[in-house]
Amino acid sequence: MRVIAGSARRMNLKTPDGENTRPTQDRIKETLFNMIQMQVPGSIFLDLCAGSGGIGIEALSRGAKRAYFAENGREAARCIQENLHKTHFEENGILLKMDVLNALHHIHEKEADLIYLDPPYESELGMQILYALTNAPFVTENSVIIVETSLDTDYSGAEDAGFELTREKRYKTNRHLFFRKKV
Repeated sequence: MRVIAGSARRMNLKTPDGENTRPTQDRIKETLFNMIQMQVPGSIFLDLCAGSGGIGIEALSRGAKRAYFAENGREAARCIQENLHKTHFEENGILLKMDVLNALHHIHEKEADLIYLDPPYESELGMQILYALTNAPFVTENSVIIVETSLDTDYSGAEDAGFELTREKRYKTNRHLFFRKKV
């Protein structure tokens, strides 16, 4: 896995061993950042269920002001720390080594511009995070929430959580769902 563009372009990133994380493929990451490229510079970016931190580091490389990484796995958190050091983003990257639902209480920003969730595909965690984000003070009508999920995981409950689906991008085996807070 590597950083695709920006100041850390072409740097290889460390990924955790084993099958507990599944780094987003470079071609999918590139497609995602092509869709959000105008929103990244100067943004506050949240990488929730961060794995190796590749998405948040890509955002920092492309000019995000600050990125928060929520990761509970010991090895994955170590990889994020090493990747932040390697890319020289330690000052702009904040690693929250804890359960993602607890981590949300440690984010003290006026507004998060981009919130990226990559929970385990076949779990309830994605919807639990969306419900937790409903009352998070940093989620505004301007915040964009992006969920990476399998093609068949049901996110119809997002509307009950106060979010509307604004866009969907499908790939061969997964998809990105884009949500905004209902006004």
